Amino acid sequence: MKEGYVLLLGRPNVGKSTFVNNVIGQKVAITSPKPQTTRQVIQGFYHEDRGNIIFTDTPGIFGKTKDLLSKKINERALREVNKKVDVVIYMIDPTRRRDFEEAKVLGIARKMKAPVILVYNKMDNKDPKYMVQYKFIEDEFQKVFRISALEKKHMKPLLDYIFEILPEKTESEFTHEGLVYPILNMDSTGFIAELIREKIFLMMGEEIPYSSHILIDEIKERGNGVMYIKARILTTADRYKKMLIGARGRKIKEIGSYARKEIALAINKKVYLDLTVETDPHWQETYFS
Repeated sequence: MKEGYVLLLGRPNVGKSTFVNNVIGQKVAITSPKPQTTRQVIQGFYHEDRGNIIFTDTPGIFGKTKDLLSKKINERALREVNKKVDVVIYMIDPTRRRDFEEAKVLGIARKMKAPVILVYNKMDNKDPKYMVQYKFIEDEFQKVFRISALEKKHMKPLLDYIFEILPEKTESEFTHEGLVYPILNMDSTGFIAELIREKIFLMMGEEIPYSSHILIDEIKERGNGVMYIKARILTTADRYKKMLIGARGRKIKEIGSYARKEIALAINKKVYLDLTVETDPHWQETYFS
């Protein structure tokens, strides 16, 4: 049986979370078109006849960290890079220009001790016009693949190759006790918070998602079988709080409605989501370490 850890490495918005979700076949990481959507390391479990893989989805590595949150996100990603892994996927978005940020990730990929696979993502785009800027690095890596994680295209050859180079194990070293399957490092409270945060990224303007954090205060199944969830959106300024609430509370109701539907789908129960907004200018220091 083949078994091992596969680390995904790349700058923000290259499609690492979409790849992990679509390989596993279930949503384990939230996605949005905005950078910094993934703030924490997510581990997802993949199993088939050939063996087991734990995919580790790291936050995108920023070239420059101008704020505390970006700095902490980078620290989380770099801590994960320094752990023992069996295979590394270095993912590139050839629709974006190579820059200092990409150079920083490339430098990390070059130092990895595990085999590194170069993966061009977003090949559903008919004109990946910056592909030529990356061609010079292809010879440095063990193998090169071109995929579309979004459309689930050309992912099988990549998965086949990963299994080819993973180590053989006589018995599984992975234990899942106390963890949420197929997410191995996040409990249900954390996953629900992530689903709510995703809706803010998808439905709000540029600044608000980065100034917001979700706290789950209570999860309790009521006698009628409805799951009651009490959650707070923390944001750094009163002006953002007003935007999140919206005129006559319309925006918070909209966010809550979309989040409630997805949570209900994920846990297969009816959900009552009690969602409020608070201002806390220091949430990054208090809740994000």
